[in-house]
Amino acid sequence: MTPGARVQAAIELLDQIIAAAHEGGAAADTIVQRYFATRRYAGSKDRRAVRELVFAAIRACGEAPATGRAALLLLARDDNALAAAFDGSAHGPAPIAEDEPVAVAGSAPAWLVERMHAADLNDTEIAALIARAPLDVRVNRLVTTVEAIEAEIPGAAHIEGLPDALRLPAGSDVAPFAGRIEVQDAGSQIVSAATRAEPGMTVIDLCAGAGGKTLALAAAMQNTGRIIAADTDRARLGKLKPRADAAEVTIAEPVLLDPGREFEALTEWRGAADVVLIDAPCSGTGTWRRNPEARWRLTPDRLARLVETQRRLLQVGAGLVKPDGALVYVVCSLLDEEGAEQIDAFRARHPRWHAAPLVLPAGRARGAGVRLTPAHDDTDGFFVARLSAPC
Repeated sequence: MTPGARVQAAIELLDQIIAAAHEGGAAADTIVQRYFATRRYAGSKDRRAVRELVFAAIRACGEAPATGRAALLLLARDDNALAAAFDGSAHGPAPIAEDEPVAVAGSAPAWLVERMHAADLNDTEIAALIARAPLDVRVNRLVTTVEAIEAEIPGAAHIEGLPDALRLPAGSDVAPFAGRIEVQDAGSQIVSAATRAEPGMTVIDLCAGAGGKTLALAAAMQNTGRIIAADTDRARLGKLKPRADAAEVTIAEPVLLDPGREFEALTEWRGAADVVLIDAPCSGTGTWRRNPEARWRLTPDRLARLVETQRRLLQVGAGLVKPDGALVYVVCSLLDEEGAEQIDAFRARHPRWHAAPLVLPAGRARGAGVRLTPAHDDTDGFFVARLSAPC
């Protein structure tokens, strides 16, 4: 592909990604994969170059741009080679016209920047949310050792405070290690540790999704005890069994829930769980490093609905914890209404529950919990709190 053809491909992809953000369509990564699946003429270098251009444009635009062309024109202002690729060639974009609309640079939509400032995040910390993320993995201690994986992957480095974690060089091929390692951000591993899961426990992973934290819990429990992996998303939950089989995890029991009627399917475990983990649906503001276009999808109305869902799931989870057990609440968000304020509201409704102290290898206190941020902790953004049930 010529430089112009690469830029035109990026424009087409950005147009699709912008439309998907407005309409609740596929994620950017999925759109890119689909695009090149029908364009076999594009070589690996072309695909990589176009993808990097697309995601550079996404990260540069705080608000969703009007068009893909406007997004790339923002980058072209500071990149003469990119500007020259707007050459009007057969497969390239039209030349740049005077006074042509250009996207506005920024870290996030203005209303979200305001909310983050209210949560005591400065502009540098907000900008760090859209930096490139590292490649972190959790080594599955059930089938291998950190030393064995470290010896097989050049450049693998330990992550301080996480004995099962390694940070791999960008682009490392992890496919051959299925079952032996799981791609999992260091922050996700840290908040999983807040459960203090031990062998023999009964643990409920209330929003298990595809099972990333379920598998981490199973390893911590030495594959002894019982984990109820529950979720309302059949497709995501369906991914757990093959992952568990590869990881040689036998204690995870998938349970499909009906949205809004979660407790009905879990009555067998009412007041029986040593720990309930609620990795709640959230805005995902802490994961923009991996999904930067997600900040274009969020609206105040959607945020309000998520906050209500989190409130309801906390109620469900509280009913499943045995006396003196623990409820661990996690969101990959840095907004206080989803984190510290959500826990304050729960404690106001349930004054006999108290916030347990958390000793974690990273993070800073935020309200009754701990907050991790990319800028301070070099992890995705999370809020986690541990609540102890009354005896």
